[in-house]
Amino acid sequence: MRNNFWILLFIIFSTNCKMAYKVSDFDKESTPLKPNYSKNHSWAILPGKYSKDLIRITGDYIEKKADVFYIYPTLFSDKKNPSLNADIFNQDFRDEIIQKAIKYQASAWVSSANLYAPFYRQAHYRIFSEPYSIVDLRNESPGIGAWNLAYEDIKDAFEYYLKNYNDGKPIIIATHSQGTMHAIQLVKDYFDDKPLKEKLVAAYLIGTRILPNEFKSIKPMKSPDDIGGFVSWNTYKMNNLPKKKWFIGGVTTNPITWDNKKYSEKEEHKGLLYKDGKIYSNALEVRVSDGILWSSVPKIPGRFFLSLVKNYHYADINLFWLDISKNSQDRVDQWYLLNN
Repeated sequence: MRNNFWILLFIIFSTNCKMAYKVSDFDKESTPLKPNYSKNHSWAILPGKYSKDLIRITGDYIEKKADVFYIYPTLFSDKKNPSLNADIFNQDFRDEIIQKAIKYQASAWVSSANLYAPFYRQAHYRIFSEPYSIVDLRNESPGIGAWNLAYEDIKDAFEYYLKNYNDGKPIIIATHSQGTMHAIQLVKDYFDDKPLKEKLVAAYLIGTRILPNEFKSIKPMKSPDDIGGFVSWNTYKMNNLPKKKWFIGGVTTNPITWDNKKYSEKEEHKGLLYKDGKIYSNALEVRVSDGILWSSVPKIPGRFFLSLVKNYHYADINLFWLDISKNSQDRVDQWYLLNN
């Protein structure tokens, strides 16, 4: 309990205070070593090579009839590191990806698909604040070079995956936060009005605003068995909103019912994945607002401390872990039903 208290104090402090970062301008000649996706060490997870932490949650690897390509959120935030891009060969960074993003996020899709998750030289957290901000992807932003480098890695990894691993299987795209911002471009480059669209089961593009008309042919999915489209949401504690109105107009999927329903009761919630590795079912209710998914304070151990937090962005996925797991299975089944 005492540890939870200090952890929460850190979360509250860090999300409400401006962080002072060491900075260095982007220089492509001095960026961290480029991944080589023909080598296993450039992948956080590959089928048949699941980490012990992942296996403890999902069980041993069993080959599936679909694949999921997962892109993790921003975890590179070391204030003492002046680089604008992560070093994927830094062991601390690698461990953080495995023990946080893979364990609590990517694991949600393991029941439905073979998991592929590349390490990539993601942009540092500072690129979301001035003067490095790339929020509107301005070409003149000092951070745009770092952002483009990160996407180059993701694109290289996806192309290697298509040529060497996919073998014609249907594909799920699963992403969060920075990962989703890159995935928007990935979907445009490879699926939107492209032949590969026929292989898209669903794109779970979570943790940033996406407008309904973001893509030409990839549309928001409005029922739990739709395929070939995308879902998206940004989670806040019930009746709380961000200070800035960046979220207005964004697609907001109900990740419990997966339809146009604006409200879901606790009894409908299949389950969240908590830090103790346990699934807590019927733990929360949600309400869909304009661009925001409101969640009640989850009924879990230590919920008092969570009640002090307004922004549930970090838990966008694991709050609905079992709901996502079941839904992705249903969509894969539907893809095969319609394509056989």
